[in-house]
Amino acid sequence: MKCKAWRRASTGQGFNGFWERPSHVFLRFLWRYWWQRSLLIILLILLCVRSLPYAVPIHAEDIAQDQLAVEFLDRNGLFLGTLLTQEQEHTAAVPLDQISPTFLQAILSAEDQRFYQHGPLDLRAVGRSLLEAAEARRVVSGASTITMQLARMLDQAETRSSRGRALPTLTQKGREVWLAWRLAAGMNKEEILAAYVNRLPMGSNIYGVEAAAQVYFGIPASDLTVAQSSLLAALPNDPIDLDPYFHFDALKQRQGYVLDRMAEDEHISSQQVSQVLAEKVVIQSRQQCIEAAPHFLFWLAKQLPEDHAAKVKTTLDLPLQRFVETQVRQVVRSLTDKNVHHAAALVIDNKTGEVFAYVGSPDYFASEAGRNDGVQALRQPGSTLKPFLYQLALENNVIASNTILADVPTRYAIPGAKTYSPVDYSETFHGPVRVRTALANSLNIPAVRILEKVGVSNFLERLRTLGFEHLTESSDHYGLGLALGSGEVSLWELAHAYLSFSDSQDAHPTWDLVRDILSDPHARALSFGVNSVLNLPFPSAVKTGTSSDFRDTWTVGFTTDYTVATWVGNFSGEPMRKISGASGAAPLWQRILLHLHEEKEPGSFSALTDWVKRPICTVSGHKPGADCPAIVEEYLSPDDLAAYERSADSPFQLPPVYDEWLASQPDSALVGNDLRILTPREDAYFVGGEGSRLALQIASPVGENSAETVEWRLNGELLATTTERQVFWPMQLGEWVLEVTRGEQSDRVRFQVRSPEDSSINRGFSVAEPIKN
Repeated sequence: MKCKAWRRASTGQGFNGFWERPSHVFLRFLWRYWWQRSLLIILLILLCVRSLPYAVPIHAEDIAQDQLAVEFLDRNGLFLGTLLTQEQEHTAAVPLDQISPTFLQAILSAEDQRFYQHGPLDLRAVGRSLLEAAEARRVVSGASTITMQLARMLDQAETRSSRGRALPTLTQKGREVWLAWRLAAGMNKEEILAAYVNRLPMGSNIYGVEAAAQVYFGIPASDLTVAQSSLLAALPNDPIDLDPYFHFDALKQRQGYVLDRMAEDEHISSQQVSQVLAEKVVIQSRQQCIEAAPHFLFWLAKQLPEDHAAKVKTTLDLPLQRFVETQVRQVVRSLTDKNVHHAAALVIDNKTGEVFAYVGSPDYFASEAGRNDGVQALRQPGSTLKPFLYQLALENNVIASNTILADVPTRYAIPGAKTYSPVDYSETFHGPVRVRTALANSLNIPAVRILEKVGVSNFLERLRTLGFEHLTESSDHYGLGLALGSGEVSLWELAHAYLSFSDSQDAHPTWDLVRDILSDPHARALSFGVNSVLNLPFPSAVKTGTSSDFRDTWTVGFTTDYTVATWVGNFSGEPMRKISGASGAAPLWQRILLHLHEEKEPGSFSALTDWVKRPICTVSGHKPGADCPAIVEEYLSPDDLAAYERSADSPFQLPPVYDEWLASQPDSALVGNDLRILTPREDAYFVGGEGSRLALQIASPVGENSAETVEWRLNGELLATTTERQVFWPMQLGEWVLEVTRGEQSDRVRFQVRSPEDSSINRGFSVAEPIKN
């Protein structure tokens, strides 16, 4: 019986019997109608979701565009320019009845033909877009309505201001749909259209049809013709690549598309399409609303608070601004044959820190590159950071004012990279140099040596303290090249950092010493000459800089009244033709400062009251003795006077770090009369091969012993007897002892020559390649 009952239950008859039992009538009801109820629940959920925007509608007043026009004046109330600005862009908002009907027809035909027939989403357009994408296996056309586009504009503005970056695509699309529903819930079609056309991106940082009509044609939007309207309606499709100032031909092609759509919607006839396309439309210069300093005005607009006044008085001096703009153009024009196309300049009042002149490029309106702001652009500063390095080293007693620095061939091992061998701009080496000479002449190797002792991280921290906020990478990233400008900074940052030198009353006394070095024309004569472009007829301090491959040239300097910073180069990064800081940016710097002090010369820099002058030996930094070849006066810190006095009794000889450099000097008074082997060095390794010869060199004395013969012995065997300071030896594998003798003087070194196949060779900086003749 149990088996039969189971079989009946397994059949339809048994199953129906299950449902027919009185206790299971309710379950039968649910089974029969579950899908109808599920569908009803889904519809109710969708209805609730779709109704939510009406709980939080966006009304026209919620997105009203306020404070649209800002008039900028110079420090004396002279007109600089007017920016139609909302969120730092050119914008002007007008109601629909002040916009030409032809433009409204054109923009609707181009962007959303069925705007008045569908809701915030056009389901027909969505379906068409999906079918086209499926057939082509790529996105062929979009389906964004005007309401959706307005939602995107509002969402992007909110995203930029609150997060500073765009949202992922799917999330952004979801937000746009939500905003579009809220817009439709709180605004009618006319209000949505008005908000849309007043926010349209119209190229060149211009937003809205009214601003575009004023800037491009010099007329209000109400006066736009069919040709002008269709041209402007073409712009929002790609406001960058259709910019009328730079891509007018492409814009005309897009205008043809707009006119065809207008004809399709019967706003114009087919015959009018060709007539309008052939009509000449004149685009006005962008400069009509700006008298001067466009880069400054756009930069300043971004700094204004939300509640700024309609008129903004700036610190700029209009006559000076015009002069600097003219000089920037003239200097660039004079260097065109050297592949120079751009320049920038900044003038700051030392006492107040106010900006008197700000020129970002030769012509903001001439080209796309002209819009780049050379004052704020990040570029490699070359040697302009060196004064801050020397000041830090002096402050931390890494060097003293009378320290002698070695400007000699130097090599640094960089992990995972080639050996770093800094060289000077002149590609020469000067041997022992004073701190004053090294800084004033912008010698690279002494600066790198100082940075190695100071520490890259310490120098980087000091630079950030001075306002170089864009040096955001680690010290390992910049390395020792930071002394030569391996990081990127702006002209703005440089100028404000140099204000520290122009007024260092509350700073460490070493700021005063560095300022004195930068104002010393005789100290920089080695590289720039006595009568260089850097020398002005009144007290001034200056530093130049040249980045690698002549891509950037800089000059930053100051008087007691002004700080002037200039940059000359190419925004594209293309190298110039052998243009340095002295020949590129310095002439512009000189012209500006001469003009600033045309009627009144600046005062003298304050005296170095915390320093005392003493004579020092130029090659030792010591108090001069009888054997000192040259003597100069230098400022010394009172803390260094005791050591200075003791140094007079210290015998001096150039340390081994100078040996390689001395070997390249024909005759040097720095050698003295002591016999000394320069090459090879003690414990040096050489890689020898057949036919290779090694130069054995001694320091050549100057004086009565210079003509005496010298015996050269290797491992005790006589190699040569000569009065020359160099002999060549055919290299042989093994360990060797070189001994030289001249009268009662002698010197000896040990070195090795190994096979190139010897993998045990430790190729450090003691390795020298063999000289081949």
